Amino acid sequence: MLDEIETTSLVLRAQRGNREAFGELAREYESAVYSICFRRLRNQAEAGEVTQEVFLRALRKLVQLREPERFVGWLKRIAVRMSINRAVRRPRETCQDPELFTVVANRASPVDRVLQRERADQVRLGLKQLRTLDRETLLAFYFEGQSLKEMSDRFSSPVGTIKRRLHTARHRLREALDEPQLV
Repeated sequence: MLDEIETTSLVLRAQRGNREAFGELAREYESAVYSICFRRLRNQAEAGEVTQEVFLRALRKLVQLREPERFVGWLKRIAVRMSINRAVRRPRETCQDPELFTVVANRASPVDRVLQRERADQVRLGLKQLRTLDRETLLAFYFEGQSLKEMSDRFSSPVGTIKRRLHTARHRLREALDEPQLV
């Protein structure tokens, strides 16, 4: 286990572009980052993926770390944020009878495709009815795939405000979709 002085030294070398130093940091803290990700995600494969993403992000952002002695806490915060973002975005897991899948697979009739296009058109129309900020918030999260942190930077607002905006914008879109549409 590296002590604080050794870690700080490796961080400083990595910030100057030494990839081997960063590799040593990654090997040293990989299990700690994986543990954080696994605790949040409860899925080994996803925790492994997010762990890799954490180190990629850390490598890209390492030059921005002003206090190298705080590397471990900084790295853990990245792991927590990225795990939360992954958990929020992943679809809910459900267990279904395999027979259901054959029924669903054979069900995409022309009528279903028309209905699906109509629903998509309704969502587009509902989005147009929203205020600009609500629309941009929903588009950034659902269509552009931005994380809460990226949206926070983009809109110059705290993550908590972004979460509230998403909640409010979803509610307003639901209301817009529930209103009868005049064509």
